[in-house]
Amino acid sequence: MNGAAPKPEVVERLVANHRRFLAFLEKRTGDRAVAEDLLQEAFVRGIDRLGALRDDEAAVAWFYRALRNAVVDHHRRRGASERSLAGLARELEASEPSDELEREICRCVGELAETLKPEYADALRSVEVAGLAVKDYAAQRGISASNAGVRVFRAREALRRQVAAACGTCAEHGCFDCHCGSKPRA
Repeated sequence: MNGAAPKPEVVERLVANHRRFLAFLEKRTGDRAVAEDLLQEAFVRGIDRLGALRDDEAAVAWFYRALRNAVVDHHRRRGASERSLAGLARELEASEPSDELEREICRCVGELAETLKPEYADALRSVEVAGLAVKDYAAQRGISASNAGVRVFRAREALRRQVAAACGTCAEHGCFDCHCGSKPRA
């Protein structure tokens, strides 16, 4: 940074080329919003260096070089981000619970559901396990749909409390490493 104030004609020339700069960036990024962000960043970064430029023609050429560098940096960052996301996706796929673990978790939760009030256990079996719609559950039980919705909600909350009481911190982590033995604590 040289600290010299940019010449007004240099600034005017760059502002006059705003649309051309934006088109240049949009063509290379394929995204108008990204192009606008890159252009804004380039203007902010370059404002301190404009004082060293002698004429407005040199400023435009210099600014195009700055924009090319900004595009290259953008693609590098995006590539790194995509590689990171792909790695995270692979990690998540590898950490999905096995069928055996899922059955164990379901067994544990199923046993705890049976310790709930009978109407709550019935609601969870019908809606969550059997996949019955809440309105169909309501019709089968002869209650209103809103009453059935409240019952299912309360049953879920009661089960959540039972799992937390029985499994402790295991429940906070999705029961993926469960060693609780599914014995509800009083």
